[in-house]
Amino acid sequence: MNSLCRETSRIYELKQAVLPRLVCIRTIYLYLFSIIGLVLLVIGSVGLVDLALKTWVFTNAESESRMYAMQLPQPWSLEKASSLSEDSELSAEDREAISNWLNDYSAWEENNKNYDPLKSQRQAASNIAMILIGLPLYLFHWRIIKKEN
Repeated sequence: MNSLCRETSRIYELKQAVLPRLVCIRTIYLYLFSIIGLVLLVIGSVGLVDLALKTWVFTNAESESRMYAMQLPQPWSLEKASSLSEDSELSAEDREAISNWLNDYSAWEENNKNYDPLKSQRQAASNIAMILIGLPLYLFHWRIIKKEN
């Protein structure tokens, strides 16, 4: 009986020593994940507001980045083009090079039309994902903190 009391007393002392540390670690965990969820929520929301402003209010805000996104295909030899006159004749090789460049230019124009919507859709998907992860993460951990306080 005496040994049982000593053993119970030792377990109680260990619990008293470890319990404050566990409570501290748990509190840090709850606040840390609440902050992470809040940061994800804020970043996602800011990204969506930015995207909405660029799409509907400041419609030319992306024009410069769109311009640099896909450079034009290199034109047919500029040195030869600058020395041409109206009565100059082109070789078959030059005609083929010009034809290839025109085809490349047409393909570039077609690809460049779809550049911006795809970029906007990727940004929207990323921002919505941040909100969908951040909001429950924040609400879950913050609700536990509020319940305990």
